[in-house]
Amino acid sequence: MDKQQLEMRFPLISNMQNKEEIIWFNPNKINSKDALKNVSVTAEMVQEASDRLDRFASYLSIAFPETAQAKGIIESPLVKIPTMESALKEFFQTDFNGELLLKCDNALPISGSIKARGGIYEVLKIAEQLAIREGLLKETDDYAILSTDDFRQFFSAYSVAVGSTGNLGLSIGIISAKFGFQVTVHMSSDAKQWKKEMLRSKGVTVVEYEDDYSIAVMEGRKQAVEDSTCFFIDDENSVDLFVGYAVAASRLKAQLEQMQIIVDAQHPLFVYLPCGVGGGPGGVAFGLKLIFGDHVHCFFAEPTSSPCMLLGLMTGLHENISVADIGLDNKTDADGLAVGRPSGFVGKTLEQLISGSFTINDKTLYELLGLLADTENVRLEPSALAGMTGPIHITKQGVPIQNATHIVWATGGGMVPSQEMQIYYEKGKQYLLK
Repeated sequence: MDKQQLEMRFPLISNMQNKEEIIWFNPNKINSKDALKNVSVTAEMVQEASDRLDRFASYLSIAFPETAQAKGIIESPLVKIPTMESALKEFFQTDFNGELLLKCDNALPISGSIKARGGIYEVLKIAEQLAIREGLLKETDDYAILSTDDFRQFFSAYSVAVGSTGNLGLSIGIISAKFGFQVTVHMSSDAKQWKKEMLRSKGVTVVEYEDDYSIAVMEGRKQAVEDSTCFFIDDENSVDLFVGYAVAASRLKAQLEQMQIIVDAQHPLFVYLPCGVGGGPGGVAFGLKLIFGDHVHCFFAEPTSSPCMLLGLMTGLHENISVADIGLDNKTDADGLAVGRPSGFVGKTLEQLISGSFTINDKTLYELLGLLADTENVRLEPSALAGMTGPIHITKQGVPIQNATHIVWATGGGMVPSQEMQIYYEKGKQYLLK
């Protein structure tokens, strides 16, 4: 299908080419129970990931003291943001039904972003499998023994590689270096300089590219192919990353119950997830569908310059289409979302489960960043605000949302240096004052 045929068949492409903020509702979405039968990932795989994270809790509480209070469990708060809710309605002159909450993955320990879920999980699995294979560890052991110098020496004979725009690289780099692995993070041109410097300070090798995310991933794969002791963490195709993210859903269920928030047919849950290549938001959405079925409605949120998942899902072409194919430049300050080509694995897994996707421009991201800081004293990096316009979009489209709960997934910002965060905030305030 050539570009002209695509534009004729999918009229929204014209709006995307103009970098308009749009919403797309998925016509292929079906009953959750039936859709889940059509995918290769299972509830048992997600439970296995949850169990593995529990086994590693004693190690994590020692290796990362900031997790000790939570007994080595990596989790983030779920908070109500009523003042931001009011400001959001006033800013967009749109009233929406239901309560607005923020899932604060920006506050996740170790690496301060959603990538602490899947990224850290996959490295834990690699470490466990290596140690068990060599007879150094049993699943019944106290995994705190992995924090010893002997294990660091053992892991130093192996290496880990990943391609990243930033936050996944931080998660993989920090946890891998802590174990003792030799780590290389291949970073695209849009990755922030402070992220590169932070990784290098942890002993991570950072390789920089003038090209975008796809090239960084390709080079990471090449490194692993050439070295049999190297493990490549593939953000585009990794089932381990995906199920690591999916564990978030059972944790969220417990938090909602603790807050006495009901999720059922009369009390729907809407979740808005910033999306780059798709692994993190896809995994979370999948986990939520396993637990809440048709009572949860998950939407991806992407920059107007980089709506790769929306494009892949809408056309059904998945990884076989890039935003460059419709003339978009993939340039955005939402660096974690600056991805031109989506994960085919995630797109095909979610194509009958995801409710839709919407886009947001950088100016709006900064305005919302400023608003959230002023109203709730919560500071996020620009990409983490992408989901905030979700309730506005679906209300304007007439989606029935009586008695709803809206959760905006705040995907990162916890590791951003204060001076960098201040620059973000001041830029947001400048836009708000215009």
